[in-house]
Amino acid sequence: MKLDGKDTKVFELMRRELDREEYSLILIASENYVNEDVLATQGCVLTNKYAEGYPSKRYYSGCAYLDEIESIAIERAKVLFGVDHANVQPHSGSSANMAVFYAALERGDTVLGMDIAHGGHLTHGARPSFSGKWYRAVSYAVSAENEMLDYDEIRSIARKERPKLIIAGASAYSKIIDFAKFREIADEVGAYLMADIAHIAGLVAAGLHPSPAGYAHFITTTTHKTLRGPRGGLVMCNADLAKKIDSAVFPGIQGGPLMHVIAAKAVALGEAMTEEFREYQRQIIANAKHMAKCMADLGFRIVSGGTDNHLFLVDLTPKNVTGNEAQIALEASGIMVNKNLIPFDTKTPGVTSGIRLGTPAITTRGMKEREMEIICEMIDAVLKRPGDRSFMDSTRARVREMCKSFPFYSRIYDI
Repeated sequence: MKLDGKDTKVFELMRRELDREEYSLILIASENYVNEDVLATQGCVLTNKYAEGYPSKRYYSGCAYLDEIESIAIERAKVLFGVDHANVQPHSGSSANMAVFYAALERGDTVLGMDIAHGGHLTHGARPSFSGKWYRAVSYAVSAENEMLDYDEIRSIARKERPKLIIAGASAYSKIIDFAKFREIADEVGAYLMADIAHIAGLVAAGLHPSPAGYAHFITTTTHKTLRGPRGGLVMCNADLAKKIDSAVFPGIQGGPLMHVIAAKAVALGEAMTEEFREYQRQIIANAKHMAKCMADLGFRIVSGGTDNHLFLVDLTPKNVTGNEAQIALEASGIMVNKNLIPFDTKTPGVTSGIRLGTPAITTRGMKEREMEIICEMIDAVLKRPGDRSFMDSTRARVREMCKSFPFYSRIYDI
């Protein structure tokens, strides 16, 4: 395949981005590589078609094939996650979460979610988000003793605040989430339970993390990250809440769905039903656990002592470097991470005391435990001299050679 077009400025930047992705070590936990089928599906003629509404209930003509495609995506989501109803139209995970708020709440209702400074997401009640602006948002945190969820404390907060919606899920939490306990708490205070599994959806689909199905009234996720599909959202629910959710998505918060993305979601969901995908998820976890151990052996402090999923947080305080400094130095070295607040961080969100590391993308490329050791050694070496431009350049060259041993897009693109 060739990446070319008449708009040379845009296509040259696209080529550069392709080179960056192919020859970088991507450790950003929310990123992954989609395969050729997903790429081709997203770039197809379905992008031309308006399809407001739902299968068999469209507002435009000419939607017969699109109805079938969306129905396939819906059925695959239902089977994969064991749910009654699925809506595949949300444009993002945030859109999926907003749909739940629209379906379950009134403006000003109380919502209990994980504090963003302790691993939660913007849409779980953070002040800059709609979830914190339009609703009364209260939060729970991790324990100061072990940096893990304290369900007794969460129950105590719920009893005091009486939320109408409780959110279970995180964007930077490395331990297993007990959805059954969350449901007990929700039932005790008469709240809906929403499980945001955006980060762990692939693990849940593969049976490697407890599923919220049967416990959560609503389940939301992105379709990328560990699920390894196109960037987009998905919201699932019990049958009795289906009409509310569908109405919240359309016409509540969205107009025409992105049918090329929905088709790509269908392809990715089909792939997630295979044994190959389940083995991939097992290797994601094995790589994350081994990487966390290697980082600890190199003197880094791992938040909560380790990981049970695809990511972990590294406290850089013992190394006398900030998360922002680490992100900049590592990016210059060809290693992509993101700065991240750690629980009880004393630094600002723009600086942070930590970084977040994840293994979905490098595992997609075929890397295993031995490569995790090499990557950790490179990270450690760079962070020992974060201002050494010459060393960053030599590390970037080393990273490029390592990536050549695990080709991905260079197999299908002329780069």
